[in-house]
Amino acid sequence: MKRGALLIVALLMAMTIMAQKTAVSGTVVDASTGQPVMGASVTAGDVSVVTNADGYFTLKSEQQPEAVVVTHVGYRSRRVAVTGSQLTVRLDPTVVQLHEVLVMADNPLELVRAAIRQIPQNYSRTAELSGCFYRETAMKRQHYITVAEGVVSMYKGGVGAGMGLDRVAISKGRRLLSQKQGDTLGVKVLGGPVAAVQLDVVKNRDFLLNDEDLGCYKLTMEMPTTIADRPQYVVSLAPRVTMPYALYNGRLYIDQETLAFTRVELSLDMDDRRKATEAMLVKKPSGVRFRPRELSLLVDYRQGADGVMRLSYMRMTFRFNCDWRRRLFATSFTATCEMAVTSTTDRDVRPIRGRDSFDQRDAFFDRVDYFRDPTFWADYNIIEPTESLDKAVQRLLKKNQN
Repeated sequence: MKRGALLIVALLMAMTIMAQKTAVSGTVVDASTGQPVMGASVTAGDVSVVTNADGYFTLKSEQQPEAVVVTHVGYRSRRVAVTGSQLTVRLDPTVVQLHEVLVMADNPLELVRAAIRQIPQNYSRTAELSGCFYRETAMKRQHYITVAEGVVSMYKGGVGAGMGLDRVAISKGRRLLSQKQGDTLGVKVLGGPVAAVQLDVVKNRDFLLNDEDLGCYKLTMEMPTTIADRPQYVVSLAPRVTMPYALYNGRLYIDQETLAFTRVELSLDMDDRRKATEAMLVKKPSGVRFRPRELSLLVDYRQGADGVMRLSYMRMTFRFNCDWRRRLFATSFTATCEMAVTSTTDRDVRPIRGRDSFDQRDAFFDRVDYFRDPTFWADYNIIEPTESLDKAVQRLLKKNQN
């Protein structure tokens, strides 16, 4: 019996070890300058992560991959053999000749319209469920005052199915709040996990990629670039008319061969502060004056092994000042939310039930628990915290324990 029991224990231990994921970590830097490359995509098979502001990443998979592929706009892709648990990946900038954009250089609007017509061929037409990592932070001046992060599930129907069932749900999450009196602001700006559904410009055509909205902008061809070694048209946009709401400045990246939208960069026009406030602010306490400074959006798409483009990364950054009546100086705040898609499947996919979903009126911070377990993320793929964020978390944890 003892030998049998020992054998069972040994088998259970072996199964546990086999179930654990392997991790490959590393840093992505510019080969010319040695500076870290933020937002680079690191992929192994159907698993992916993005680098943080320090260029650092950790990718976890069922078994150690033979290699990882690293891509970023403006750089040559690198396929790096995995020979250990720590990698340093140096990316070389690419140079694209100007003649590659002359085909449609005289009509950027027609180029964008052609890319819109290709959406059904370039993006998934079947329902899919994605696993994602989400993080939001708030800073008061140069100090972090809140950190919240979690793993979420995101359901998306095909590009022709409408957005009625597109939802996200929180699978696991945690939060941390500064206990210092005066750090709690109570201001809520746009964002949250649902932003990945709302800002998917390819799927949500009501946002930007429609004739009415495009007619509000002046479009200009810019110098071409590359993403994942594929030449890209770059079309800049800037407001050309005055509307009752704030417009954007930005760039659209379009694959030269497939005419797929691969990247969208937008920044809210701040010329009219009232309009900018209406676009950014959800609610605020009475007596607080909100003064917007910046709202920037980034939406990235990545081509899968099946040739289909899918949403891969989303980031929103808000900068604003708040002051209280009778105070002499305003206080600056920065809020950021970002989501990275780490895995996607179309097998046995079912829509997320409404009662389980995250609503745009919800605050992510209110839906998750406090930081406690140091092994909280275990085998989940996440956006690694930067050194400054990691130190801030440790400092906030220490203050909360006192």
